Amino acid sequence: MKESTPIEFVVSPNDARLRLDQFLAKQLPEYSRSRLQQLIRGGFIRLNKQTTRPRQIVRGGDKIHLIEPPLEKIEMRPEPIPLDVLFEDDDLIVINKPADLTVHPGAGQREHTLVNALLSHCTTLSGIGGKERPGIVHRLDKETSGCLVVAKNDIAHRELSKQFAARTVEKIYLALVAGKLRKPTGVIEENIGRHPVQRKRMSVSSKRGRAAKTEYRVIRSSDQASLVECRLHSGRTHQIRVHLHHLGHPVLGDKIYAPRFAKNFHRQMLHAWKLGFRHPCTGEWRSFEASLPADFNEAIRAAGL
Repeated sequence: MKESTPIEFVVSPNDARLRLDQFLAKQLPEYSRSRLQQLIRGGFIRLNKQTTRPRQIVRGGDKIHLIEPPLEKIEMRPEPIPLDVLFEDDDLIVINKPADLTVHPGAGQREHTLVNALLSHCTTLSGIGGKERPGIVHRLDKETSGCLVVAKNDIAHRELSKQFAARTVEKIYLALVAGKLRKPTGVIEENIGRHPVQRKRMSVSSKRGRAAKTEYRVIRSSDQASLVECRLHSGRTHQIRVHLHHLGHPVLGDKIYAPRFAKNFHRQMLHAWKLGFRHPCTGEWRSFEASLPADFNEAIRAAGL
């Protein structure tokens, strides 16, 4: 097997005092922090020609050398789960993900995920995400439906990841929320971080929160509910759900942030409606739209909208 081309960095004075994994996450947005930590611990990333630890502090002038290990054999079982394909070529595939489909395997779930479906549908997927997340450039919550792009090779994965990191990807969601918003349009800019006590939740009150921006526009509303278009200018975990909850209009069906508004819904009413990005190989701007699923349309009708 042909050896991967090494990636090398020299730490600038401005980046001194960062942890090694933090420095690399800044330089290589296409790699997740956990993936970088795995590579460091495995000896595939060296600092000044020496193996080291993810939390090692870097200094100005330090030399960092990364060589990707050979792709691990993907041991997960392909499953012929039907996919609603919006677009596909040799570099990527865009799908309309159904609600209740987990994107990739994790603790407690090793099968029946989108990755299992992709392994059955695609002949190749990028290896940057590791053997449990092949091709996965970004994620949607299990209960969220809509547009999701997957990379079929490492070049496409890196280029798409750069666009997500640079916030040049267009991400527009539809949310069905409780109540009638006071303003028909607005911008929510509140930092988001892990909740200090409830670890499954994110919060705008976290001391370690990171900048997040959501632009919203009310499409239709009644006294009981509103259909809201949300445009993401960042990509924090649970961003729309947290921001709308903070605004006082939680997403209907959200069992984590607004359980009292969840009893009449089997899932959170959030849909990744539109996705736009530059094709990683042709440079052409591509836009995709995922039609609303039946349960979302039924929830809109039930809300009288």
